[in-house]
Amino acid sequence: MMLNASHICATNFTYSHYRLNHCLDDVAALGVQWFELWGVAPHLHIDTVQEADLQALRRELAERELKLACFTPEQCVYPVNIAAENPLQREYSINYFRRSLEICESLESPLLFMTPGWGYEEDKPAEARSRAVDALAQLAHLAESRGVTLVLEVLQPRESNLASTVHELASLVNEVSSPALDAALDIVGMAVGGDSVTDYLNAFGPKLRHCHFIDGTPAGHLALGDGNLPLKSYLSALREGGYNGLLSLEIAGGRYWQEPLEPMRQSITFLRDALA
Repeated sequence: MMLNASHICATNFTYSHYRLNHCLDDVAALGVQWFELWGVAPHLHIDTVQEADLQALRRELAERELKLACFTPEQCVYPVNIAAENPLQREYSINYFRRSLEICESLESPLLFMTPGWGYEEDKPAEARSRAVDALAQLAHLAESRGVTLVLEVLQPRESNLASTVHELASLVNEVSSPALDAALDIVGMAVGGDSVTDYLNAFGPKLRHCHFIDGTPAGHLALGDGNLPLKSYLSALREGGYNGLLSLEIAGGRYWQEPLEPMRQSITFLRDALA
């Protein structure tokens, strides 16, 4: 199916100051059927969520006819780093994603969103990269047995020294070489890294499974139209390149916390108009 408005995916990234059911009500009212769940307190904290909570959330989604597209546990500001030098911190991080895979299974999420972790800036990245590859291979093997696919994105250079360009991301995915490890395109990460949509399509083809479609300057995770990125050009390139995944609105930042509905509505309207 050609990329169209049915590929829009809403999220709870701007709703951390509201209850999750408030977010789900807004998404349903906006007529979006796909939802990406950010796993973060207070909505869903990996270390404390119980199976009864997950089953209640499944019912909440079903009641609103929402489909869970991707589960994205917080991993940039939490103490989670699959490339950590400290063995106990790294083991905690790997177990964090093992638990996340269990959550995917309970919520019937086909995708688990991941980042590569990072190493110390004063070190050469080779050893941290090796730890990341090993962790990704472990988790991909487990994901395959659970029918879940990991999708890995770049981080900005201030966030990670392991994968901030499409070339570095492709190198990680190719080295792990698992059918359960694919790639995600983050528009802001792509722009900051100096890459293009075509670069991602050429690097990954059908293994490009998910897209965080947001605006920026180029950094930032802004509502569509609040930045200055050439979003319509990106959409044309995705469509012409045969991308058939979702366009997930990873809008984030304190400027949106008090009134999260309007940036979500603005972004959905932008995509519906651009894809019409």
